[in-house]
Amino acid sequence: MQSETDKHLDAVLIGGREQRPITIVDYDPAWPGHYDGLAQAIEAALGPAALTVDHIGSTSVPGLAAKAIIDILVTVHDVEEESAFVGRLESAGFVLRVREPGHRMFRTPAKDVHIHIFAAGDPAIPNYLDLRDWLRHDATDRALYANTKRELAQQQWSDMNYYADAKTDVIAAILARARAWRAGEARRR
Repeated sequence: MQSETDKHLDAVLIGGREQRPITIVDYDPAWPGHYDGLAQAIEAALGPAALTVDHIGSTSVPGLAAKAIIDILVTVHDVEEESAFVGRLESAGFVLRVREPGHRMFRTPAKDVHIHIFAAGDPAIPNYLDLRDWLRHDATDRALYANTKRELAQQQWSDMNYYADAKTDVIAAILARARAWRAGEARRR
């Protein structure tokens, strides 16, 4: 019997589920420069359709161990209006991998870049940015997150999405501290 997660993945993944090894590496100071080049390519491809382009995920946090995959958050006016971005990103060499309500994800053929597309104002956006900014700020949670990822990477996963789901509780706890920090920052302004 197929699990609810498997049913969801089968519905949204283009090309099906993939079993790939999860390899966590030490932070690479070249990652921000790699992101900069990718951001320029995305902005050139999308023009004004790209409202924002941000480096997110573990590779955006100096000192944080990560999978060597650059995660990028792009906001557009309407993620369901694919004609504004799909063909342009595909022409720039990116491949559509995920199509789910409110979210699209592209990657490179080398599978070393993930571009997450959301509509401006989507409630997921502050989560990505708050988590990134907090991990840049707090060494204790940065270490907790790195250790969690290294431990989970030792397990076998039928799809990378299961590895990502296994981090949910730790991310939620870190994100709660990130939100409290962000609220405190806002009050100080």
